[in-house]
Amino acid sequence: MKVIICGAGQVGWQIARHLSGEKNDVTVVDLNSDLIRRATDSLDVQGIAGHASYPDILERAGAEDADMVIAATHSDEVNMVTCQVAHSIFEVPRKIARLRAQSYLDAIYSDIYRRDHLPIDVVISPEKEVAEAALRRIAAPAAFDTELFLGGRAQLLGITIDDVCPVLDTPLRQLTELFSTLRARIVAVRRDNKLFAPDADDQLMEGDSCYFMSHIEDVPRTLEVFGKITKKQERIVILGGGNVGLRVAKALEARTERIRARVIEKDRANAEHAADELERTIVLHGDGLDRALMEEAGIQSADALMAITDDDKTNLLAAVRAKQAGASTSICLINDPTLVPLLDALDIDAYINPRATTVSSILRHIRHGRVKSVYSIGDAEAEMIEAQVLSTSPIAGRKIEEIDFPKGVLVGAIQSGNEVIVPLASTTIKEGDVIAIFALTQDVPEVERLLQVSIDFF
Repeated sequence: MKVIICGAGQVGWQIARHLSGEKNDVTVVDLNSDLIRRATDSLDVQGIAGHASYPDILERAGAEDADMVIAATHSDEVNMVTCQVAHSIFEVPRKIARLRAQSYLDAIYSDIYRRDHLPIDVVISPEKEVAEAALRRIAAPAAFDTELFLGGRAQLLGITIDDVCPVLDTPLRQLTELFSTLRARIVAVRRDNKLFAPDADDQLMEGDSCYFMSHIEDVPRTLEVFGKITKKQERIVILGGGNVGLRVAKALEARTERIRARVIEKDRANAEHAADELERTIVLHGDGLDRALMEEAGIQSADALMAITDDDKTNLLAAVRAKQAGASTSICLINDPTLVPLLDALDIDAYINPRATTVSSILRHIRHGRVKSVYSIGDAEAEMIEAQVLSTSPIAGRKIEEIDFPKGVLVGAIQSGNEVIVPLASTTIKEGDVIAIFALTQDVPEVERLLQVSIDFF
């Protein structure tokens, strides 16, 4: 597949890394020649320095025979014009644009993206993706990472194993025997900063970060098995009243259960706008690092603080201060992945990585055929891939123990008809089943070969 990626920032670079690693023909376009040099030096991609929306630049990038254009520059307008030029001049079949401005995303204006108007096939909104990720974190406060699969009937959760975990130093095969009715499976473990897919003889150790896939109905029981207490989140303080914070607050207001949320916003105009848009949520104007203002927001009795400003350091400091003041859970938005190792030392419970959420959303639309969902884990170290099994797939009709999966691959859950099961070695994968598979990045091409999805991208 020939892909042009416009924008060589964090998101564009990660998408290029994924696609070039899977032997696609990738060209990266960016106005910043330093970013282009970084991409071409570290990845197997071609680079063009120039304005992504200029027809001559797209022509140099090979738009005449490109299969897809992904417009992920920092400018909404450049992304939109890039897709228009790719369609009108070069007839590129598929166009994806990242758009931030809320006005471009309002449903009442969605008609603008018809092929005879502004032909964008997929619109990705980072703010929307981050807000949804934030809401998932609130729903699972014991987890540092979470995502839904199989139509919301299976959930991936990442938890940290601490000294109160009752199944420490227990081989995983024994866990299967001890909790035979529990529909959950450990698919990945991070130990000493290394992510791996465990085998049946591996044990969980204190300090491990563990990813498990569970039937949605068994999530509370699974968390109990690992020593995690689930508690309703009824009092929430949101630091940041911009697009993301406002989306989160509106979603909380729309819930049927009673949730008391308060928003702290430093910018007066944003605070006034949030106050106008929200009905039951109190909006406080001021610095979220101010102790008196935090106390006024009720941080000392809050079930959770969500620090989702656009400044990583503010989010980290606010999360630390909130925990010291008495908040049960602290969740912060982190753009810089090098800051993530600090979270444990600072006693911060969970984080949201906007880059990872946006990359996951774009990958979901790139692997368009029988792949229904893709979720990026860590710093693009692994993926959870949800896909339907085709009749042509080498795994159709075979037991899991008979399939030669790479060492970094585990099947986390299977939907067969209307039933969602956590597979055993003896489970047979049938044509038409939808499976959720964990795969380390280097093993993704082999997973796609086994699923026979490469022929069905479009």
